[in-house]
Amino acid sequence: MIVESTSVWRLEIWQIPSRATPRLKAPEQVATLHGSGLRMVENRLLKRLAKEKIVLGSLKPGKTKKWPLDEELALSLGLLFRALAPMRNLDRIRQVADGVEKMSREEAGYWLGMVMHRAYPRRVLAALRILLTTP
Repeated sequence: MIVESTSVWRLEIWQIPSRATPRLKAPEQVATLHGSGLRMVENRLLKRLAKEKIVLGSLKPGKTKKWPLDEELALSLGLLFRALAPMRNLDRIRQVADGVEKMSREEAGYWLGMVMHRAYPRRVLAALRILLTTP
């Protein structure tokens, strides 16, 4: 979590190098969420993080706080952040957040892998948003 001012903050998901990811030599940013998308799903995020015993609390502007996440939560949040980042329509944000939350670990991993390792990730994200918002 990065606090830019008292009311402006953002959440980032990073993947760190490990034996399971030999291609990584340095931490890699997976996704970031801030602004209206973050405010729309803030309560939902706080509940999910609280289950993992992560309490965001209050930080002073200009400070950064880091927590380790388990793989399942990181997959889900990474995909959620990537999908919601450019969105502005509040109803669609809610629908996409609901859809990502209902995904299994395998499905979230598939979509996040498609987004992170494709030449044109915007197309993959657009397809995901359409699938999750079409009645």
